[in-house]
Amino acid sequence: MSAGLCQYRPIARIFAFYSKYAMSIVKWLASYLLTSLVFFAIDMVWLGVLAKNLYRKYLFGLMADQVNWTAAIVFYLLFIVGIFVFVILPAVEKNSLITALLLGAFFGIVTYATYDLTNLATLKNWPLPIVFIDIAWGAVLTSLVSMAGYGIHKWIFRS
Repeated sequence: MSAGLCQYRPIARIFAFYSKYAMSIVKWLASYLLTSLVFFAIDMVWLGVLAKNLYRKYLFGLMADQVNWTAAIVFYLLFIVGIFVFVILPAVEKNSLITALLLGAFFGIVTYATYDLTNLATLKNWPLPIVFIDIAWGAVLTSLVSMAGYGIHKWIFRS
């Protein structure tokens, strides 16, 4: 009878192996989704409340009547992957919230500057004040989200 049970051990090992990694994938997704919610919440307060009139003032003739939510969501999801790869994971590796803050601010400056300076270089009448405001916002937003994501990731992956 024990010989019959032995034939199932490889299957049990395979199941245990995949269960371990499936749980890891669930943790990664949870970390990513919670960090995404933080990003959306902070950026929606900025765009929808705090800076709403500011953007209308400077970009009135350039703004679409309706937000293209598909493009916005794709951007957000990709941007948050970038935050994970270039900020959160290095900060977790160093076990350093300060690293999350500093790399987050730097990543926000670089990415938002890429957008705004490209617009300034290629579009007619792109307002200079928006360049500085947007780059500063990118640093603030990305550092806040990076620190939150660092904490979320550490909490989810705690031993």
